[in-house]
Amino acid sequence: MFLEQKQGAKVVGVKQTRRAVQDGTAAQVFLAEDADPRITQPVEALCAEKGVPVRRSGSMKELGRACGIAVGCAVCALLRG
Repeated sequence: MFLEQKQGAKVVGVKQTRRAVQDGTAAQVFLAEDADPRITQPVEALCAEKGVPVRRSGSMKELGRACGIAVGCAVCALLRG
């Protein structure tokens, strides 16, 4: 199931995603497969620490489109309803 098929609030970007994971409001995190690992690895490690599921989801361009933005996106999170 892709991000655009999921209903609910989303946050886009590393800072907002990290905040959502730390606050416990992130239900699932999506990482673009072609994003720089220096960006995605710390987020992935934080998700593992906090028990938040992580899913790799296509390219940055595809992930950005799924988030409803006109630019690429390396990291985003689906928030708890």
